Amino acid sequence: MLEQVAAEAGYTRGALYHQFKDKQDLTLAVFAWILETWQHEVGVRVEKETEPVAALLALAGGHAVFCRRDIARVAVALRLEFSGQDHPVGRAVEEAYELLLQQCMRLISAGRKAGAIPPGPPVRTLALAYLGAFEGVVIALAGQAPYDEQLAIRAAAGALGLEPVGGST
Repeated sequence: MLEQVAAEAGYTRGALYHQFKDKQDLTLAVFAWILETWQHEVGVRVEKETEPVAALLALAGGHAVFCRRDIARVAVALRLEFSGQDHPVGRAVEEAYELLLQQCMRLISAGRKAGAIPPGPPVRTLALAYLGAFEGVVIALAGQAPYDEQLAIRAAAGALGLEPVGGST
C-alpha cells in the first residue's frame, strides 16, 4: 500500500520516507490529512445545518458517504490499532474521537434544550450510543450506497429517540 501511496504522490517509497522523520511521523501526517478531509466533506455539511437534530443526522449521513472510500478504512485501522495506547498515534486518534464526541454532546444538549431530542440517558452516554449506532451500520453495510447513508441516518435517529426518518427504501 505504501508503494501505491508513494507512486500516486510521484515518489519512490524511499523518497516518501525521506519526507518524514519516521513511520510514526508519516502516520500522524496521514491521520491529519484524513481529519482535514473529513472536516471538508462531512464537517461542512454539519455546520450548514442550523437545527441540532438536522446537524446530527447530516453528520451520520455524511459519515456514511465518507466511509465509502478507502481513506476511512485507514482511520478505522488506526483507531483499532492504537486506541487506548500511550503512543503518539493513539493519543491523536483518541483526541480526534473525543472532539467528535464533544461536538455531538453539544448538539444533543442543544437539541434537548429545544425540545427536539427527548430526555433520556446522560448526554455523553447518548452521544456514544449515537456514534456507535451509525458507525455500526456503516461498517456492516461497507459502502452499499444508498442504503448505507439512509440506514445510518435511521440508526442515528433511533439512538437519539427521534421519530423514524426516511421512507421504506
